[in-house]
Amino acid sequence: MSPQLPPVLVTRRLAPGVIERLTAHHAVTHHDSDLPMPRSELLAAVRGRSAVVTTLDDAVDAEFLDAAGPGLRLVANHAVGHHNVDLAACAERGVAVSNTPGVLTAATADMAWALLLAATRRLGEGERWLRSGRPWAWAPNFLLGMELAGTRLGVLGMGRIGQAVARRARAFDMSVGYHNRRELPADRAGDAEWLPLEELLARSEVLVVTCPLSDATRHLLDARRLALLPPGAVVVSMTAGVVDEEALAAALESGALFAAAVDNFEREPEVPSALLAQERAVLAPHLGSATVRTRQAMGGLAVDNVLAVLAGGDPVTPVGA
Repeated sequence: MSPQLPPVLVTRRLAPGVIERLTAHHAVTHHDSDLPMPRSELLAAVRGRSAVVTTLDDAVDAEFLDAAGPGLRLVANHAVGHHNVDLAACAERGVAVSNTPGVLTAATADMAWALLLAATRRLGEGERWLRSGRPWAWAPNFLLGMELAGTRLGVLGMGRIGQAVARRARAFDMSVGYHNRRELPADRAGDAEWLPLEELLARSEVLVVTCPLSDATRHLLDARRLALLPPGAVVVSMTAGVVDEEALAAALESGALFAAAVDNFEREPEVPSALLAQERAVLAPHLGSATVRTRQAMGGLAVDNVLAVLAGGDPVTPVGA
């Protein structure tokens, strides 16, 4: 490792063209794999690094920071979320933390709508039926779905992604309610109506969950709160851990919910068997930001943060800013 170049660790394979920007300026160790680094390898590899580009699978805690040593200056999380990072432990050690907000908003909102449409129109069931070779014929009552026009969309978490989800509802002639810790100014909320959480649930025929995971939001939608939704509602979860997955499966099993869709799981890559068993659960392997353009932008922003901090500046997109 060249002593002239601050050493950087990248814990996952990045989109094409991204890693080359780093290697032009720094001595880079790149875990060139789509799978997470095993914990023991990660703790060994982080030692002596000036910056680390992490993903949500990498737990950045006191053990990680101690293994890195006092030279670590930045944790650049390749995600908009940062529940994998102990922010207090980083602050104690003077380690900056950045994320990749903004660049994945459109792709993630589009994915939420893709899942919403798949769930309400039972597309997963229909495709499985055809691929199984089971006999079928058009019939007036065959795989009837749920129509969106005139229904109410609830958005739990009205940040950038939630606002983008809400804007797309206008094309479907849906009214929109939302819940945030604070009501948004009109220029950000548009015609969406702020509601207390339990009122939002009671009035949402379709609920999209985009709020970040934190101690306050973990299992926020438990069995009791899911039961507040109108009979036959649809839940789309874009954030791991906010919806209690076992409670969601039970609500589908009982028929209380018409359908559900989940893109992020609490114990990825594990998917609860109770959800896998539900025909009306649309399940995706964390594809919210999975477009070529978005993943290149996310990787590029992570690299921008590394280059800025190791050049003596501040992060471009610091967490908490």
